[in-house]
Amino acid sequence: MKEETIDVKNILGLKLPTDPRWVNLAEIELEEILTDHAYCEQKAATTCISLIQRYPDRTELVEELSPIVTEEWGHFRMVLAELKKRNLQLGKQRKDVYVNKLLEFQKKDGSVEDRFLDRLLTMALIEARSCERFKRLSEGLDDEYMRNFYRKFMESEAGHYTLFINLSELYLPKPKVRKRWSEWLKYEKELMESAEVRGDRIH
Repeated sequence: MKEETIDVKNILGLKLPTDPRWVNLAEIELEEILTDHAYCEQKAATTCISLIQRYPDRTELVEELSPIVTEEWGHFRMVLAELKKRNLQLGKQRKDVYVNKLLEFQKKDGSVEDRFLDRLLTMALIEARSCERFKRLSEGLDDEYMRNFYRKFMESEAGHYTLFINLSELYLPKPKVRKRWSEWLKYEKELMESAEVRGDRIH
């Protein structure tokens, strides 16, 4: 089956899998996890728009990210529809501790290219971890419908992760990208090890 091809270590490169307790907590707090998921999709769309606006001269980036904006916004609408179907409410957007911690690791000085690379790798890492989380939900939820619901998101996020890595290697030397990606993965592992396990967040 397609989902079996998505391996945390070999495909996504993540150094630490999600704590198994997270799926059980997420199932208990379905309204909260769907709300957080909706905002994650919204932020993914707006971040892609921001990258296009910041780097309009990078033609391939603009062409590749434009359809991702549409896809991510479509995902936002899908999650909204699921909330409505279940008579659940879209709650208020909450602070995303995980993403904020990733932003702290981005290079604030150095060359324009270094900062550009970190922006792309931040997105690649968010998409990779989202894919891993959706995989957990697609395998661990008791509700068969919701398992299938998240399997679709899992497959999409895997493609997005690859896209950001490929764009990085298009504009920058592959050894440089791989070295920095390795640093990002090490940092993210440490972040996950220290993070609270809570079921009301996708990350």
